[in-house]
Amino acid sequence: MSTNTTDVLVVGAGNAAMCAAHAARERGKRVLVLEAAPKDRAGGNSYFTAGATRITHDGLESLSDLIEADERHDTTEVPPYSKEEYAADLKRVTDGRNDPEMTSILISNIADDMRWLKSKGLRYRLMYERQAYRRPDGGYLFWGGLHVGNVDGGEGLVRDHYRAAEESGIEILFGARALRLVQADGVVTGVVYERDGEEHTVQAEATILGSGGFEASKEMRAEHMGPQWHHAVTRGTPFNTGTMLNEALRIGAAKGGDWTSCHATQWDAGFADNESNYEVTNRLTRQSYPLGIIVNRDGRRFLDEGADFRNLTYAKYGKEVLMQPGAVAWQIFDAPLRPMLRPQEYEVPGVGEHVADSLEELARDAGIDADGLLETVRSFNDSIRTSVEFDPNVKDGRSADTVPPKSNWANPIAEGPFYAYPVTCGITFTFGGLKGDSQARVLDQNGAVIPGLYACGEALGGLFSGNYPGGSGLAAGIVFGRIAGRSAAS
Repeated sequence: MSTNTTDVLVVGAGNAAMCAAHAARERGKRVLVLEAAPKDRAGGNSYFTAGATRITHDGLESLSDLIEADERHDTTEVPPYSKEEYAADLKRVTDGRNDPEMTSILISNIADDMRWLKSKGLRYRLMYERQAYRRPDGGYLFWGGLHVGNVDGGEGLVRDHYRAAEESGIEILFGARALRLVQADGVVTGVVYERDGEEHTVQAEATILGSGGFEASKEMRAEHMGPQWHHAVTRGTPFNTGTMLNEALRIGAAKGGDWTSCHATQWDAGFADNESNYEVTNRLTRQSYPLGIIVNRDGRRFLDEGADFRNLTYAKYGKEVLMQPGAVAWQIFDAPLRPMLRPQEYEVPGVGEHVADSLEELARDAGIDADGLLETVRSFNDSIRTSVEFDPNVKDGRSADTVPPKSNWANPIAEGPFYAYPVTCGITFTFGGLKGDSQARVLDQNGAVIPGLYACGEALGGLFSGNYPGGSGLAAGIVFGRIAGRSAAS
């Protein structure tokens, strides 16, 4: 077994881990990053994202120094998104179970920290295709508090991180899977890792865990979240198996956040290779559901598709699908609605899609109970508040007074051809992690700091429970990754 040394050791090479590495390196430390995946599969879940990052700002003009120019900006309205709104969204969607101190740190730092990343070569843009519909006058109105994302999505995010790392002298070992934490007199002094079938040891002054959650481990999912989670599809990296979380717990670290819940979306159930697909990445998500209805095998609706903006509900609706018979459901749209669906998701070659001229034929083709679907659609159509004008850019109050209700964006499913998209539960990341302090130092079960050990990203629990506001995961990775890197370097 060989041994080498470094100042700061980072486990993982996704967004949070790389932010930690950048922060430590710019303070003059030697930084070594261990990435379990080979280079062409590296980046953790960050590679699979659309790059959307929730940031506070005062409107489009205030973002001009961050985002790339676009000719559409002249006809675009981007409502300001304040710290107060950010905090309120986090509190609301987690039912108040978010850690107040972590929330304050996140919303106070994200705007400056994204500009810090831009200075290192990361690139940002307005996310027209995900967060705005074109208005009748040809302009755009952004909605939902989530407006900015990385150029080229998650792939661009990871590529830019690695380029910045190479330029600054950060060393990344790909295909290096961390196995065990090493301690001496209660201080974490490094990691044992496996590469090419051989074990090696890295000794470090500080070790940062940016190695993700346990979403790729069916066994840990079933243990902590319930047996039904064994059947969820891993939509992101297959390398986040919770190994280093268990290692931290083994040496006495305290759990942080909600270990019983996760980020889980509606995921294409008809695509042939729908698990950890590095070619299609996040395009197998199905996020135009607020425009239509979602039914189960019995043809029955089971949630409010229009309860809120998509980016405030999508991360919890995967679980709702998992709880349905066969862990499957169908998003239903008619001909007028179909052109509004996101083409980057609903027009992927090989997409799970059923098309028919009648609802009866659609049900037979998709495997939905026809009588149930017909009754659901009839009841839904008859209950729509048609006196209210449909507007997908705002919570329009165009509701359907049925069971369950649809609070916004209710449009009749009435004009063929009709479309059904099969979805299952795609798990993105788990919300439970390690307990940390304001400096991202890992705490033990008595609240004391474990010397030499830090955590960031999905490995640091506390911000999310049951649900999360879209784009706040990457934001948290940036903020707490930078904090972890600075703390480890000092």
